[in-house]
Amino acid sequence: MRAGRQAWLMWGTAVVVYMAAVFHRGSLGVASLEATRRFGVGPAALGTFTVLQLLVYSAMQVPTGLLVDRFGPRKILTAAAFTMGVGQVLFAIASSYPLGLLARAVLGFGDAMTFISLLRLASAYFSARRYSLVVSLTAALGGLGNLVATVPLTLLLHEAGWTATFLVTGLATAAYTLLTLRLRDTPAGPAPRSAPVRLTDVARNVRATLRIPASRLGFWVHFATMAAPTVLSLLWGFPYLVQAQGLSAETASSVLGVMVIVMIVSGPLIGGVIGARPAIRMILVAAFLMFAVGLWALLLLWPGRMPTALLTVVFGLMSLGLPLSAIGFSIARDFNPLHRVGTASGVVNVGGFFATTVAALGIGLALGWGASFRLALVVPAALMALGIWRTAVWWRRARAEVFAAEARGETVPVRIRAHRWDAKVKMEAA
Repeated sequence: MRAGRQAWLMWGTAVVVYMAAVFHRGSLGVASLEATRRFGVGPAALGTFTVLQLLVYSAMQVPTGLLVDRFGPRKILTAAAFTMGVGQVLFAIASSYPLGLLARAVLGFGDAMTFISLLRLASAYFSARRYSLVVSLTAALGGLGNLVATVPLTLLLHEAGWTATFLVTGLATAAYTLLTLRLRDTPAGPAPRSAPVRLTDVARNVRATLRIPASRLGFWVHFATMAAPTVLSLLWGFPYLVQAQGLSAETASSVLGVMVIVMIVSGPLIGGVIGARPAIRMILVAAFLMFAVGLWALLLLWPGRMPTALLTVVFGLMSLGLPLSAIGFSIARDFNPLHRVGTASGVVNVGGFFATTVAALGIGLALGWGASFRLALVVPAALMALGIWRTAVWWRRARAEVFAAEARGETVPVRIRAHRWDAKVKMEAA
């Protein structure tokens, strides 16, 4: 594999599409209060915008892997940019709630095709050793798109208004397809096309992926680490900070901006560490999850309004879950055969976005039923608790499988040291 100028140029061209996807995904975050006025809806209906978009995203993960295998990342990334542009233009002109929902669904469809395509492109251009670093850099640069969707977007909405803001960003995204058409699937040119895949083959491929404990572990790592910070940055963090904590719109945007900055700075650092020492990946995940429990306890139990500085620290530290969620992809990549890496990446990606979807819907329903924000935030906290439990279960089973493979004389991708608490467990479905 090559990792020279061409590799970074191809990746850099493709990562802009991902940055646009993250921007469009998070654009409703600071526009949520304005959306309630524009469409005349309450918290539950507002949450449906994000829930629908994430449902479409989650449902498209495995099909996207198959589409990339069939047509190559260049064509799929081009289709993704054009589709997101159309969706954002629809959102700009939407004045009714149903049309707004349709626009977010179209956005979710285009968004769903970006990350898996980018991972496939990276696999073709970068070595396995550099892959973790590239994935972390991708997540960090995606954070720039999220950063633009905080304070800058707040100011643009205030100055230019809803229609002009979303119309310009949508048209710019669609126009970027002129550059994605110049991508090359592999250093040698177009990727070889796979044969058409039947539904029975898809189901068989997914089952084979899920039989590998590391695939399940990657799913639950993504589920546990990603959902809470994502639901705060995508939709409910801004109204929580404004309505429950009494911050101004500008200050709330700044707090969300700190989340993004922490993610951008920490992403490459985490990627470099786990690329050099893959054996400590799960130690980092476990340390964050234990720390996150304390962060949620502060949000749920603090009497009255929290100081702005403390809120900023809590939100900033919570955002570490986003770059750490990339560990799920590297684990799945290491322990799946190359021809199933696309499917495995899709399965892992479903974990975090499914949890985010449930959390966004749960918060919206709770607020719609008259619950306070403090009570509504129990939903993502409970989902994280579920993710911690299942991550612990599959971490133990994945370790047992590594030790069993070593005992059979097989080569394992990552060697780990056994501890007293390691014991062979019966491999059974969760």
